[in-house]
Amino acid sequence: MLKIVKTSIVIAASTLAFSNAAHADINDALANICNIVQADDKGELRKKMRRVQSDYRLKLHDYYTGISCNGNSLIRSAIENNAVEVGTLLVKKMPSRDLQEPEADGKTLQAWIAEQGHQSSPIAAELKDRI
Repeated sequence: MLKIVKTSIVIAASTLAFSNAAHADINDALANICNIVQADDKGELRKKMRRVQSDYRLKLHDYYTGISCNGNSLIRSAIENNAVEVGTLLVKKMPSRDLQEPEADGKTLQAWIAEQGHQSSPIAAELKDRI
């Protein structure tokens, strides 16, 4: 009986340690994604997204809401930095239903674009076509 309890404790502790290590690794893998978006480096963003998908089996919509670049989402950051290549890629890769959802501040992308006066952005046009 005591052996089973000890084994259970060891398994639980190792699972917890592995879970924390995996969580830290994904944060490391996504650490410079804001810089990639701001630099409008479409090739590097594609590599990053492929690496995260192959290593962690996560797609863009799985981690999109967890990333904030100076308080903005990745698409908002792309619009503000005029990163057209990256912004259009992000819009194309996100499911259209997710593009219609309110973001952290409670505003949808379309409402935020209208409020900020970014309607003439090519990314806004791509978003409008997707929705």
